[in-house]
Amino acid sequence: MRAVQYEQFGTRPVIVDLPTPTPPSDGVVVRVAATGVCRSDWHAWKGHDDSVRLPHVPGHEFAGVVDAVGPGVTRFTVGQRVTAPFVFACGTCDQCRDGATQVCTRQEQPGFTLPGSYAEAVVVPHADVNLVALPDEVGFAEAAGLGCRFGTAYHALHTRGRVAAGEWVVVFGCGGVGISTVIVALGAGARVVAVDVSAAALERAAGLGAATVTMGDGAVRTVRELTSGGAHVSVDAYGSRATSVAAVASLRPRGRHVQVGLLLDDEAIPAIPMGRVIGDELELLGSHGIAVGEYVAMLEEVVAGRLRPAESIGRTVGFADLPDELVAMDGPPTSAGMTVAVFER
Repeated sequence: MRAVQYEQFGTRPVIVDLPTPTPPSDGVVVRVAATGVCRSDWHAWKGHDDSVRLPHVPGHEFAGVVDAVGPGVTRFTVGQRVTAPFVFACGTCDQCRDGATQVCTRQEQPGFTLPGSYAEAVVVPHADVNLVALPDEVGFAEAAGLGCRFGTAYHALHTRGRVAAGEWVVVFGCGGVGISTVIVALGAGARVVAVDVSAAALERAAGLGAATVTMGDGAVRTVRELTSGGAHVSVDAYGSRATSVAAVASLRPRGRHVQVGLLLDDEAIPAIPMGRVIGDELELLGSHGIAVGEYVAMLEEVVAGRLRPAESIGRTVGFADLPDELVAMDGPPTSAGMTVAVFER
């Protein structure tokens, strides 16, 4: 099978021929039809994640068709259209038994601890736990982002942020996760303010129905004015000291901040004003991916047309473009929204 692989961190990935994998006894092999190009893949390629072992195949957002099934799998058969969250859960630890598969204590992740979906086939272990059947109404390109960026936004707002209709949500960072968060918040009936430095990203958010603010010294003040005293929910979908601090500062009393964007290296320890967190009883919430059990409700919303993950896609590319797309993330974004690679079948 063709796969994108890098031999060293930060060196240009190349397309190679690798053996097509075989399924473990409790797993399946998925023939990949589409995969997302996510900034987390870039972090892995740059060596920011110590779980990655070289040489490595990146990619953790995918959708496709079951190609081979292990003898212990009972819920899936060859030919089914499927996707999966980027956290492959064990299904037996305390967190999994509580339904919180996104924080499984024995989790594996494609594109990080396991070979990923920048390949024509990817293995999903514990398939009866981790695999999700796709309705015919949901295309492969839009499904590819459900396991990470769109699903992460859904979990962050509904499960962690407890968003309610009529509330104000402020989203800092309008890349793939941020635009997905805007879509999910609007779908929940919330009023949304989107904050970014990119005019193109803000234009895309405005086209979806969000008010927009340019990130800068006066951004927090403007957000608080637009929301009549602060947002009920803030989401840092970018991940930096500046955006996390500004997101918390944008909240009204008893507001909930959800941290989605990764804070790495020099950005890892933001100066959150804990005095205000105490005095205004703010909630600071981490959010990691999506539990596999949340897919049923999310997919029902998609099929009903109340959620439109296709609107989070900025552009599509081909399999051969994947090395260039990964390298291009060294520079500023070239388009607003998510990039998805669609494979020729």
